[in-house]
Amino acid sequence: MATSRDDMQNEKLTFRRFKDGDTNWKGWSNKIFREDTSYKCPTYVNRTPPCQGSCPSGEDIRGWLDIVRGIEKPAEGMSMQEYAFRRSTDANPFPSVMGRVCPAPCQDGCNRNEVDDFVGINSVEQYIGDSALENKFTFEAGKDTGKKVAVIGGGPAGLAGAYQLRRMGHAVTLFDNHKTLGGMMKYGIPGYRTPRDVLDGEINRIIDMGVEVKLDTWVGKDVSVEQLEKDYDAILWAVGAQAGRQLPVPGADEAPNALTGVDFLEAFNDGRLQLVTEKVVVIGGGDTSIDVASVARRLGHIKEMHENDRPENIVLGQTAHDVASSAVRQGAQVMLLSRSSIENMPAAQHEIEDATREGVEIVGCVSPVEVIRDDSGRATALKVIKLEEDGKTPIEGSEYEIELDLLVSAIGQGGKLDGFEDLGNDRGLIDADQHYQVPGKQGHFVCGDIVRPHLLTTAIGQASIAAESIDHYLKHEDMGKRPKVDKHHFNLLQKLNEAGLAPEEYDHGTKEHTDSARFAIHNYEDRSANEIITADELFLGHFEFTPRHKRSEVVPDANEVLGHFQERMKPLPEEEVIEEAERCMSCGMCFECDNCVIYCPQDAVYRVPKSEHTLGRYVATDYKRCIGCHICADVCPTGYIDMAMGDA
Repeated sequence: MATSRDDMQNEKLTFRRFKDGDTNWKGWSNKIFREDTSYKCPTYVNRTPPCQGSCPSGEDIRGWLDIVRGIEKPAEGMSMQEYAFRRSTDANPFPSVMGRVCPAPCQDGCNRNEVDDFVGINSVEQYIGDSALENKFTFEAGKDTGKKVAVIGGGPAGLAGAYQLRRMGHAVTLFDNHKTLGGMMKYGIPGYRTPRDVLDGEINRIIDMGVEVKLDTWVGKDVSVEQLEKDYDAILWAVGAQAGRQLPVPGADEAPNALTGVDFLEAFNDGRLQLVTEKVVVIGGGDTSIDVASVARRLGHIKEMHENDRPENIVLGQTAHDVASSAVRQGAQVMLLSRSSIENMPAAQHEIEDATREGVEIVGCVSPVEVIRDDSGRATALKVIKLEEDGKTPIEGSEYEIELDLLVSAIGQGGKLDGFEDLGNDRGLIDADQHYQVPGKQGHFVCGDIVRPHLLTTAIGQASIAAESIDHYLKHEDMGKRPKVDKHHFNLLQKLNEAGLAPEEYDHGTKEHTDSARFAIHNYEDRSANEIITADELFLGHFEFTPRHKRSEVVPDANEVLGHFQERMKPLPEEEVIEEAERCMSCGMCFECDNCVIYCPQDAVYRVPKSEHTLGRYVATDYKRCIGCHICADVCPTGYIDMAMGDA
């Protein structure tokens, strides 16, 4: 059946490497052969896939997807689930949490978007994390080095730093000013997004590595920085951004019922705040503001509220709500205001849609002008002005007032540096160099939101680099230069050793015809630390349109949301997890499709013997047969084959 002109214009139907009229080579670098002269032969090149390149934690995402789908085999005696868990947690020790709450920049970067839809990386990561908790997989500390590191802050950055340092064998003492560990994962994200049994399970797995913990301890007050410098060989500052920013408009600082989103969520997550008021206005546009608005809708209000039960008194720590009083609560009117248009809000689009379904009224392109207060000083309304679609330009004469009982500002965060102010910069944060050292403070390192408030995965990735830097510092090694693509990469030599295929010793003498030598991998090149492979380097025509397996979410509507605190994200069953992993195009790494073997006209490309086969060593080339026709590179779906200089 013929395809209509409209369908050809509106559908992604196929992939074409060459366009109509492309009959000549564009340059010598692309001219593979002419008559019987061979310029180039295949080389197998490992590059970083864009999912991994987009991941602030630097996870080897392609690696653990290949494990789940069965391409990369675990060592003997290890299950697929454990092997995937080990690979995932090389970079990030929180797969179960991150599989639920990470906004997944990896999925935005996924090359599969050029075919149909991204791979559901988060859903596979959740499966890996949940399987690890179910099977009680543990972490092991490295051999003791005799060095001691103080980690200040028990949030995602501090815990990830402690984890990486213990893997290296360094002793770690973790200081935190809360009653429990978790930081923003626990005090900034509601439990229906990060179930507490899941979060605590992943935290305890790190502590069980032998991390000493000191809670309710504020470094700079309860223990001095000078004392830590005497007692420890290095200090890692991971204190987070615990101070919310108040609205920079008249009246906001004076109104007792004008709160910050950070304080609001902490009071809710530690169990003190169980009610709000009838009319709540939230200012923001990011994920924190969405969480505040969604929590307010779930909490609701009561008609007759005692002065001590006002939310501001609860949030500021003066009292706590009586659970019984919430039994007669009613729904709250919650409005979220953003300078951006709704389409351009920083929050994840599905979070915006969920909040709307839950009954949050979202208004875009408005900016606060003034907090209106009554005679007692309480905020009773917020004056705003409408903005043009650019979210910046005020519309003259468009001011109006919005009535409220509670105002919550979720417009940004800063640090609380009481007792160590000399480490801070003029933005209330702490500066870091490329190795996450504190400039001018030898032995002091820093990571997480206190460097720059961002994603949980960003804090975790910074912690990994900071831990490496601390390790170099403790060993009196040069820090060196960070790689251009600073991620956790697949290592073929490590894989060969794991599979019992370690190369023979090399005597470093002059050799010819090394393609058959046992000490070298002749036709393999690792460019993963320097290059990210893009979609135009793949043969996209190989991949069929395959619908994504989507997790279901339990998102209550406006009539169901009151008191609804059940977990929202439902996991995929194992069968669908494996099928979803199979949608991965394994960009930059062979996934054993046999195209190069089948289409080689000279039988020059061949499968290596099974006894020598492992991931990254599936095919090789007989250079005595190869004529440099480039067909293998053209039909390689993953962009793993480059035509490079070759000689028989």
